[in-house]
Amino acid sequence: MADVGRTRATVIGLSAVLMWATLGVFGAGSGNVPPFLLNALCFGISGSLATIWLASSGRLGLLRQPARIWIFGTVGLFGFHFFYFTAIRNAPPVEANLINYTWPLLIVLFSAFLPGEKLRAHHVLGTVLGLGGAALLISGGDGIRFSDEHAIGYGAAVASSLFWSSYSVLSRRLGKVPTEAVAGFCLLTAALSLACHLVLEQTVWPEDAVEWASVFALALFPVGLAFFTWDIGVKRGDIQVLGAAAYSAPLLSTLLLIAFGFGALTLSVVIACLAITLGAVIAARDMIFKKGGGNGSAV
Repeated sequence: MADVGRTRATVIGLSAVLMWATLGVFGAGSGNVPPFLLNALCFGISGSLATIWLASSGRLGLLRQPARIWIFGTVGLFGFHFFYFTAIRNAPPVEANLINYTWPLLIVLFSAFLPGEKLRAHHVLGTVLGLGGAALLISGGDGIRFSDEHAIGYGAAVASSLFWSSYSVLSRRLGKVPTEAVAGFCLLTAALSLACHLVLEQTVWPEDAVEWASVFALALFPVGLAFFTWDIGVKRGDIQVLGAAAYSAPLLSTLLLIAFGFGALTLSVVIACLAITLGAVIAARDMIFKKGGGNGSAV
């Protein structure tokens, strides 16, 4: 049944959110490797492994795609990371992260323009609750303060949010492009990240086995497999549910950091947990309660 296929694709897409939740822990474990070098290492490893797998399974031909597909995929992956790193270097991390994390909300809103999709009240309500929980989580309950001197950083954060939300929604229009093509996007993103590293950063390699293991863990999961499962989700799953559920990534990341001793469980974390969880359940109402069938009022 088509509905079963849509639900399965949504669940596969949600696995990307779970993997992105490990970014904080593995990122902390990678030591002082500068961000563009870390990006180059992770995307290089993940793209190479995926390409080797395609070659060994006789599917390397799936990488033959029109130039516009390569441009779209590479601009999406690299553009998001480039502007995100620019944002956190030119604005306070709290404010930059909050602006960047408007991308799940934008995915839900932009999805209204996709063929066959309807944006409903519970999608918006659930996503706004998630945004509120993420804001509380990122700020730690201390409030958000924006200042004119960090305008470049704020602008870059807006760009990163627009890049990822647009990439995710427009991927739906490229449903016939095989997910395996993401391997090529990863390799090209690694090459551009390496170029940025050579121009903008000083080289600092992982110092020991733990740091190298963290780099490989990043490459295998949140900066590797996650982009493949996300591609399946946004192309064939419930994109509104994926957008709302994406707010669980910063929450789960925070809980993992707390579990590994990098943070403390506070009241703001508990409230954020409740808001994000409730928001995700509300947004996923149609998928959870199938008898409702999506008869809610459209926005």
